[in-house]
Amino acid sequence: MIDIKQIRENPQIYKKAAVDKHLNVNIDRLLELDGLLRENKNQLQEIATRKNAIGKLIPTLDEPQKVIKLAELTDLKNNEIAINRDIKGYKPEFERLALEVAQPADDDVPLGKDDTENIEIRKEGEIRKFDFEPKDHIELGLALGIIDIERGVKLAGTRNYFLKGDGALLHWAVLRFAVDCMVAKGYVPLSVPLLVKDEAMLGTGFFPGAEEQTYRIEKDNVNLAGTAEVPMTAYHSGEMLKADELPKKYIAMSSCFRREAGSAGKDTYGLYRIHQFDKVEQVVICENNVELSNKFHDEILANSEQVMQTLELPYRIVNVCTGDLGRGQAKKFDIETWMPSRNNYCETHSASKFYDFQARRMNLRYKDAETKKNLFCHTLNNTVIASPRVLIPILELYQNADGSVSIPKVLQPYMGGKEKIG
Repeated sequence: MIDIKQIRENPQIYKKAAVDKHLNVNIDRLLELDGLLRENKNQLQEIATRKNAIGKLIPTLDEPQKVIKLAELTDLKNNEIAINRDIKGYKPEFERLALEVAQPADDDVPLGKDDTENIEIRKEGEIRKFDFEPKDHIELGLALGIIDIERGVKLAGTRNYFLKGDGALLHWAVLRFAVDCMVAKGYVPLSVPLLVKDEAMLGTGFFPGAEEQTYRIEKDNVNLAGTAEVPMTAYHSGEMLKADELPKKYIAMSSCFRREAGSAGKDTYGLYRIHQFDKVEQVVICENNVELSNKFHDEILANSEQVMQTLELPYRIVNVCTGDLGRGQAKKFDIETWMPSRNNYCETHSASKFYDFQARRMNLRYKDAETKKNLFCHTLNNTVIASPRVLIPILELYQNADGSVSIPKVLQPYMGGKEKIG
């Protein structure tokens, strides 16, 4: 959420932000409602002042004057009721429009319509050149008996799967390795709820906007989280933190659920776009300082890069364009990992910077040590690893001519010292 004072002062900035992000936001109507609400609140204040004055005056008046003032008091109360009724009518639309206002992108974010216009920053690692005809991850998985798509679809519908045997062990090994890496860096692990209330979805900026992508449990008015970012970032919602508590650095490993609405016919093959997966996510809550936010944005990106480099997977970093940013993101770096079967670098991580967008919606504040003012925190998040998507490059890049798959050295201790799946 954006401070309404900033929108009043610079409406064109927020109109441009909506255009850049290809979002439909009615800033003019928001400001119109803001004006009406402010005017009505001023009238209520004037009425309250007048009522107070009359209340003090009445005991000093004779009976005829008292009757006149009591009638005036009745009129004021009726006006007060009418104004409150108007405010009650304006508020829902005002609050809805306020939630739709987009965070302006940083100046160095490229303009673009979608992910095809993201800008590559750099590449890391060498793409493997095969001296045999490589198989894709599903061919390998079926031959090795570690992936079962057919039974997953039978039990749960399209975009579902089973991992079994060494496939399940490899999946857990990747996740456990990522957790250990982050704990070693001082990030505090959380085991988080998978079901969250609407307030958490609103607070983190997923609502409004991601309702169609969210699995909702209507009977209980809760939602299956699509990422641990939601419960982790909302963990301190409504709280006043101490400045010396910051930064808060958390990681969580959780199952994630996404409906993939609107993606019919897109990425239907294999494990790339699925309804349920597991992810290790990192979240930073820091002071309200742009330089600090930039520093932690670089840090959370570097954390994930270290994991990818240790796994010896080739990847590239892209600066995500405005049209591919979410409503609340000021800037986002994606890590795209090379996947031979897709003959391309494909997204595996997203490192997002929000400034105080999420904290303002969640009323997450701290008391500044110098100014003693209550300020909204800044928040950031990034994927550490997501599986089974990352199993695509692992299986495909570590395959051998005989159909076996070598296990990355760093994961072998998590698989009982096993070196190869065959």
